[in-house]
Amino acid sequence: MPAAHPRYKAAAVQAAPVFLDLDASIDKAIGFIADAARQGVSLIAFPETWLPGYPWFAWLDSPAWGMQFIQRYHDESLVYGSPQALRLAAAAKQHAITVVMGHSERAGGSLYMGQWIIGPDGETIAIRRKLKPTHVERTIFGEGDGSHLSVHATPLGRIGALCCWEHLQPLTKYAMYAQNEQVHVAAWPSFSLYKGGAYALGPEVNNAASRMYAAEGQCFVLAPCATVSKAMVEMLCTDDVKRQLLQEGGGFTVIYAPDGRPLAQASSETAEELVIAELDLGMISLAKAAADPAGHYSRPDVTRLMFNPTPGDRVLQFAMPGVEVSRPALDEANAAAGATRAAAG
Repeated sequence: MPAAHPRYKAAAVQAAPVFLDLDASIDKAIGFIADAARQGVSLIAFPETWLPGYPWFAWLDSPAWGMQFIQRYHDESLVYGSPQALRLAAAAKQHAITVVMGHSERAGGSLYMGQWIIGPDGETIAIRRKLKPTHVERTIFGEGDGSHLSVHATPLGRIGALCCWEHLQPLTKYAMYAQNEQVHVAAWPSFSLYKGGAYALGPEVNNAASRMYAAEGQCFVLAPCATVSKAMVEMLCTDDVKRQLLQEGGGFTVIYAPDGRPLAQASSETAEELVIAELDLGMISLAKAAADPAGHYSRPDVTRLMFNPTPGDRVLQFAMPGVEVSRPALDEANAAAGATRAAAG
């Protein structure tokens, strides 16, 4: 008898968050999770930094102008282990669904562009951070490390995730392909910025990146894409120039098959909806037979990737010769470092 391959429904969210309101956005996220479960969905993916919303203010004016939003953005970003995070985990467990949430992660005094994979039991499968924030994002967010380029074995297949223009980084993509990724979440913020002025930021180029990822990696790609709401425009666009730079809509959510074929896509760029498709992981072997860039279609004698998956721990305590360090403090520091590695891996 042929081997059985996982086959299930997956959903990509297209919607605007309740901008800069973490609790209200989590309420909205839980609503989508419940709706997806009612429709028999086993995996649901959210856009980039959907909690508490993508920081569009960084693209609209000077850094000094954008600073008026920074404190609130920091305060409304998600902290792992917080009551808000526990609500999301509880929703995943209640509805027995795997959730991939895109969010601004607050850790100490810094923010990171995070993706959190929560299993159907409410337990964390993985947390990751965008390896290199793009352009003005670097005025707000810190960087991830090699441990955040990981693919994770689950009952739904080997799942991985990247954010936005990480899909334009060839070596980053290859590191994921080499881990036999089967289902990939390509999280995007919205394609409504600089319309008519920056083609590279639009839906044609960026959906092509998601589509090419599916064809190159021979994997399913869920590409959730947020929308910009009228309320967001009213808050951020305080003059005619800004209203031209950032417009409502911008949602172009698609789910792709391992051969690059679109399986489902949003009904319009302003619609708030679940884009749902059935994934049959048995399709992957057919695509791999044609081209496996990290397998039979590679030439490691000519080109190879050097990949360092080591967590980038910021602080490691150690004992200097002749200097006494209290064991409790040293044990606590080492335990914290170990927990960070475990969470990241």
